[in-house]
Amino acid sequence: MPVEQEDNVETQVANRNLPERSPESSKPKRAWLIAVLAFAVVAIVVISGIVPRVRARSTLRNETNQLAVPAVIVAQPKKSAPGQEVILPANIQAFKDAPIYARTNGYLKRWYVDIGGHVKAGQLLAEIDTPEVDQQLHQARADLGTAEANMHLSEITASRYQGLLKSDSVSQQDADNATGDFAAKKATVQSAQANLRRLEELQSFEKIYAPFDGVITARNTDIGQLINSGSSTGSKSELFHMAAPGKLRVYVNVPEIYSRAAKPGLKADLTLDEFPGRRFEGTLVRTADAIDLASRTLLVEIEVNNPTGELLTGAYAAVHLKLPGNVSTFLIPVNTLLFRSEGLRVAVVKDNKADLIPLTLGRDFGSEVEVLVGLKGDENLVVNPPDSIVSGQEVRLASNAAPPKGAQQ
Repeated sequence: MPVEQEDNVETQVANRNLPERSPESSKPKRAWLIAVLAFAVVAIVVISGIVPRVRARSTLRNETNQLAVPAVIVAQPKKSAPGQEVILPANIQAFKDAPIYARTNGYLKRWYVDIGGHVKAGQLLAEIDTPEVDQQLHQARADLGTAEANMHLSEITASRYQGLLKSDSVSQQDADNATGDFAAKKATVQSAQANLRRLEELQSFEKIYAPFDGVITARNTDIGQLINSGSSTGSKSELFHMAAPGKLRVYVNVPEIYSRAAKPGLKADLTLDEFPGRRFEGTLVRTADAIDLASRTLLVEIEVNNPTGELLTGAYAAVHLKLPGNVSTFLIPVNTLLFRSEGLRVAVVKDNKADLIPLTLGRDFGSEVEVLVGLKGDENLVVNPPDSIVSGQEVRLASNAAPPKGAQQ
């Protein structure tokens, strides 16, 4: 018999010897297995639903806590140079500036110079026709002649009486009367002479002359206009206005904080919008030595040479005062300022907490302001601080915030 057939026969004999398994005994095991599998499936489903919720809730709690702390951007103060330049507004005036009035009454006969005309000292500007003054002058001359004639007659009479008194031909009383009459007539002559000189001076005012070298900046009269003497009638009686533009004076109101540094001899440059990129040199020559109570400023005067007449009187200019000093100030952005009822404040971040500190400002440069008192220079200033920020409030630096000074980059 072949070997394979022998193996099959042995297998069949072995199978016949094994006990047979009933279907009822395998059912409990199968049910238990199904229950375990179902429990595992339910557990997996429950766990897969709860864990994400727990994680999401924890993440939400962390984000809420983070958002509750405001994120801020900080900036550091910039130190300015000890020798600083103060820019102040000013008006340019001529060193010599005068209105020209009439000193006699009459009518304008003619004028010789119009606005913009350059004149020399003593140059004739206008003539006034004064018929009343002329007649008064003629009358004064006639009165003087009468007074002189009476004086001469009284002098002769007094001389004769003195001679007759020696021979006792007249009394002493008559001689004294004659002498007194001569003295009175002499005084009358002196009075008439003074009145004549007054009218001659008044007649000389018919011609109006330039008091100094300069430019006629205004002419407020014309031929035939009635002229009144003096300036009592107001600005309309001003005939001409003159200015000497060769040297200019500039008046500047310096804030009280810089008043101690504003001393005569300081250099001051002028800049004007009509001359971009140019500076005109000037020198501080004098101060008022007193603080104005209304503006709390010190009035200073600056002299500027203007030989070519480029700078016009009355122009607006910016004066750059170069003030010396050993104390440096700080510059901070204007968007770091907090305007509170108790005064000006800035928010400073220290140990992740905000602190509001008061400041004293100096100059305003538009995007930046100068801080005179209140900063040390190492503060982290909150940019665009919220109005609700208070001292001691916890804050955090935003990701694009500037690192504190000395931090590792």
